[in-house]
Amino acid sequence: MADQNILIVQRAEVYSPNSVQNDLAILEAVQRHLHCGASLVSECQLSAAMQAPVVLSMGRMPSTLHLLEAWQQQGSRVINAPQGVLNATERWRMQELLQQAGVPLPPPDGTHGYWLKRADSAAQQKGDVRYCANRAELAEAEAELVLRGITRYVVSTHVEGDLVKFYGVAEGFFRYFYPTDSHRSKFGDEALNGAAHHYAFNADALHAAALQAAQASQLEVWGGDAIVQADGSFCIIDFNDWPSFSACREQAARAIAALANAAAAQ
Repeated sequence: MADQNILIVQRAEVYSPNSVQNDLAILEAVQRHLHCGASLVSECQLSAAMQAPVVLSMGRMPSTLHLLEAWQQQGSRVINAPQGVLNATERWRMQELLQQAGVPLPPPDGTHGYWLKRADSAAQQKGDVRYCANRAELAEAEAELVLRGITRYVVSTHVEGDLVKFYGVAEGFFRYFYPTDSHRSKFGDEALNGAAHHYAFNADALHAAALQAAQASQLEVWGGDAIVQADGSFCIIDFNDWPSFSACREQAARAIAALANAAAAQ
């Protein structure tokens, strides 16, 4: 293994659309809170010689996940585990896992449109996640994905209500916020739900549902989106591996670093 105790792996730019600097910023913040030596490297430059006892990875490239799996088998502590990242980036896997775990999800059908999402990989451009107002638009969007060579995708109903973004680290750290309040957006899709009404809901129940999703998908550093409806009920519409934590970067960085420091001390 390399001399450093902790290796931090930056996500390739293709997997950070409109978020390259924010994704890098959370890793640099984590690095500042680590108690021991750590190196930060892009997954595009990752090599077998860089193996460390603890690896903090945002990586999503197939070659990265293959290498991390080998390191894990050799005794490295990898956060997030490569299987968890695979579960998150291949949306069809995530959808099945959340359904099996009983996580509240959008209903199978509705009257407010549909979301089409590529399911073979994480979103890399705006067209990878698309709102369709009706079945005709959905069929057209599906055909466009197929023309791009994307034949695996998932469809979910659009649910009206407050869009809530949430962040978590293991079982302790949890934060949520309304992106329309701060105008934070990666592709602008949040505007479809309009300004938040701030409907009352049980935040502890949302945290519990998010933990269910994290455990089912084998993720320790995670985030997602939920819709809170007027009656206070909610459903999780997206769940991801290692977001940028831009709304709570320093607090999340301390939580992630604490996880890594504890692993390095073992």
